[in-house]
Amino acid sequence: MAEYVVEFGKDGRRVEPDGRLDAAAFHRNHQPIWAVLARLLGQATGDVLEAGSGTGQHVVHFARCGPGIIWWPTDYNEQHLKSIAAWRAHAGLPNIRPPRQIDLSDSAWWTKLQADGGPAALRAVFCANVIHIAPWAVAEGLFAGSAQALQPDGLLLLYGPFKRDGKHTALSNAVFDTSLRESHPDWGVRDIADLVALAARVGLELRETVDMPANNMILVFGRSEGRAAAD
Repeated sequence: MAEYVVEFGKDGRRVEPDGRLDAAAFHRNHQPIWAVLARLLGQATGDVLEAGSGTGQHVVHFARCGPGIIWWPTDYNEQHLKSIAAWRAHAGLPNIRPPRQIDLSDSAWWTKLQADGGPAALRAVFCANVIHIAPWAVAEGLFAGSAQALQPDGLLLLYGPFKRDGKHTALSNAVFDTSLRESHPDWGVRDIADLVALAARVGLELRETVDMPANNMILVFGRSEGRAAAD
């Protein structure tokens, strides 16, 4: 089951005087997530964008473990952006850029980020626990923008709960999905097949599915072979 749906800062956990928020999920999942990212990114250099950075704790951990990469945290929520900035200042790492506000439901988010001094191209886009707690338009915008942003060998990495062939992988995920849809009809745990179809429309394909703790997965998308060759 995905670990949160409550907005950080409104979930009863401590807020530091400088605005740093703490996510319980970070303490449970940052190490297994980084183990996968480290394998996929290897000794990569370049720029990696985190779409929906939440508290900012994950991007700080990734930047500490992957010092050769420039990390770009982003979010839409103002309080999250304040927390990300505070965690960045607290960590003092040179390879984290200031957080940027982006609206993933706007397929032009990448163009707007570039116009605001963003990177020329991305080695990867990492997005955790976002598309099931947002309208489908967010998934559409995430894929569309990532297809524009990724360098030819770049990867789009999604972490969270997913369905396989219309079926939940765990009872807890089914219960979670029902609760999401009851409160927000346009939210819900997404089916991998629907994401594969969405990816295909923008020239991406599913490369790998990695099972993670707590009934989560990481889905790894890259450019389809024909698209990569054309690029």
